Amino acid sequence: MMNYLVLLLFVLGVSPVHGLVYSFPDCANGPLKNNTVCDTTKDPATRARAVVSLFTVEELMANTVNLSPGVPRLGLPSYQWWSEALHGVALSPGVTFAASGNFSFATSFPQPIILGAAFDDPLIKAVATIISTEARAFNNFGRAGIDFFTPNINPFKDPRWGRGQETPGEDPFHISQYVLNLIDGLQGGIDPKPYFKIIADCKHYAAYDLENWEGNIRNSFDAKVTLQDLSEYYLPPFQSCVRDAKVASVMCSYNAVNGVPSCANSYLLQTILRDFWGFDDDRWVTSDCDAVDDIFNSHHFTSTFPEAVADALKAGTDVDCGTAYSEHLPDAFNQSLITRDDLEKALIRQYTSLVRLGYFDPADVQPYRQLDWSDINTPEAQALAHKAAVEGIVLLKNDGLLPLKKSVKKVAVVGPVANSTTLLQGNYFGVAPFIVSPFQGATDAGFETTLVPGLSTVRDTSAAGFPAAIAAAQAADVVVFAGGLDEVVEREGTDRTTLVWPGAQLDLLTALQDVGKPLIVVQFGGGQADSTALKGSSKVNAIIWAGYPGQSGGTALFDIISGKTSPSGRLPITQYPAEYADQVAMTDMTVQPSDTNPGRTYKWYQNAPVYEFGHGLHFTTFSASWAGTPPAQYNIAQLLRAAPKGRPLDLAPFDSFNINIHNTGKVTSDYVALLFVNGTAGPAPHPNKQLVSYSRVHQIRAGSVGRTTLSVTLGSLARADETGSLWIHSGSYQLNVDTGPALLTHRFTLIGASTQITQFPRNPSA
Repeated sequence: MMNYLVLLLFVLGVSPVHGLVYSFPDCANGPLKNNTVCDTTKDPATRARAVVSLFTVEELMANTVNLSPGVPRLGLPSYQWWSEALHGVALSPGVTFAASGNFSFATSFPQPIILGAAFDDPLIKAVATIISTEARAFNNFGRAGIDFFTPNINPFKDPRWGRGQETPGEDPFHISQYVLNLIDGLQGGIDPKPYFKIIADCKHYAAYDLENWEGNIRNSFDAKVTLQDLSEYYLPPFQSCVRDAKVASVMCSYNAVNGVPSCANSYLLQTILRDFWGFDDDRWVTSDCDAVDDIFNSHHFTSTFPEAVADALKAGTDVDCGTAYSEHLPDAFNQSLITRDDLEKALIRQYTSLVRLGYFDPADVQPYRQLDWSDINTPEAQALAHKAAVEGIVLLKNDGLLPLKKSVKKVAVVGPVANSTTLLQGNYFGVAPFIVSPFQGATDAGFETTLVPGLSTVRDTSAAGFPAAIAAAQAADVVVFAGGLDEVVEREGTDRTTLVWPGAQLDLLTALQDVGKPLIVVQFGGGQADSTALKGSSKVNAIIWAGYPGQSGGTALFDIISGKTSPSGRLPITQYPAEYADQVAMTDMTVQPSDTNPGRTYKWYQNAPVYEFGHGLHFTTFSASWAGTPPAQYNIAQLLRAAPKGRPLDLAPFDSFNINIHNTGKVTSDYVALLFVNGTAGPAPHPNKQLVSYSRVHQIRAGSVGRTTLSVTLGSLARADETGSLWIHSGSYQLNVDTGPALLTHRFTLIGASTQITQFPRNPSA
């Protein structure tokens, strides 16, 4: 989404806002004081229409872009719609950090890929609540907007995607639950009244997961997607965000979907988004930045620019993140391609949302307007950032070395990420109050530490630093290698072409193995690199995936290594062997296997992964039992009759399964209960399995039992047909708790006629 000029400014530490300071309209003494927009007894839409009706056509067109000039004659100040807060208030055109002192930093939580690995929905809501509190505090002092272009909820189906780190993972059900809780925390509730806390923005709608792969560019890519995959894989997170969480904004993506650019796609923006999911007129759609420009320039969808902006506006893109609207809507208007009503519709949606944010209301009646610097980086925020990192870090391999014995004193921290700080934030980050590197984490944990990176970056191919690293390893009791991926290998605008560890990292690891000292490998980065050789080597004692763990990353890492806490994160993505990159093109949007596709994600991949989705080890052992034997048979008709009236059938309960988790080892630990279902019901091919529920059980003491309830809906059990409609199929199924050898299984049968529970909307223009 960010253009490269903005990214360069960020790297140089320069804010691209050019002095923009946010202010609020004066409803007490300003020009609008007698206008209905200032009447707090009226509903938001009525108030918005009252002020928008005063705009001239020229003012309407000028205010359709992200850097809205406002209307000075009406006392409406300039407003920047584009602020960022992916995992904390972030550098962006709408956010400015002070050079020092108040508002010079904000809490930097782990990237969403690590938050997703925690499989802890209450944690996600708590993180989002702190982010929105800090965002409001920044806004109250003129340093941020109240609209934030977050979260990224495109499923991370291809490990090469440069922006997968921004997402919670590959599974649409998991992402749907994540985003439901995230939006709840960001916006201050589900469709809160009277005020939104901030407005979130679910992006990128839709079927967007390609940046630049072998010359295929996101700005011109046409994603060919079947209705089945659209309904079953690409859209469920957006349905959850829009229909269930009531997000106030959605971003249309750069790519086209089945021949029509997303930001000009009335099937996506009107038929599905507004008509099917109920995205009402108090909510708005923004383009990704310069995506409206791409309709003409990159997709060549229209023959002129005025036609492109008219198509986007009439399809339902209300805000152009860019300048195409302000530059070309006048020509579109003069050519009668759009009307004043089209413009007013977009502006009323914008201003209705601003009314719901309290933009026009007195500060003393709004609790969010009282937030200030004292609400940023509080002890509670710091503790939560640390907790989130601990919960999301995943132990992939352990031969018994971890946790380290107290006799271990000397630790050599080696590798290109050994002393990294900013890298641990990933992308879309802000200025953190502090960042603990792996080396600092080891030192703070009390070890006698030696720092020898051996490689300057993860991409370094030189062996010049190897001798020093080997010497450090020889003098240590234990070696911790910190490497993996970084923001050059995987980033916005760039996809990977290989799944091999970058640079000479594996060569350095081979040399370290030959030293013969206990070796822990820590992989950072959002995507996975093929660790087959490391997994199979008896000289690699442990492998940890740490993603981008945020400000307390080094502390959290060594809390686990030292045994201060027990690991319990689970991989939210599949780790594929390197040959996967040669088996399927990134441009292939299908998820089911074919002659040219081994299948995508754990649901459909036909070969053996290196590490599977949901994999994660502990320092203890667990067993599980049902708290009451589940039924062996369910009647489809009875399930449908029992469904709550007035709610979508896909949200109707199927059953709730109560389970006991027994800690049979010697270490207190969390446990993530993952409930999968598989079976032969319905048409072939059948998925390997699919996640239908999950829950994180906290701090189960050694020898004790934790209890949790895994609730399953009809929608999570359903499958989409070729038209995209969901069906509950009669037949045989099996429930499995956990990955690999399941801790607990149960077979059941659905009897009666297979039944359709949703009707996916047809494309009127198809």
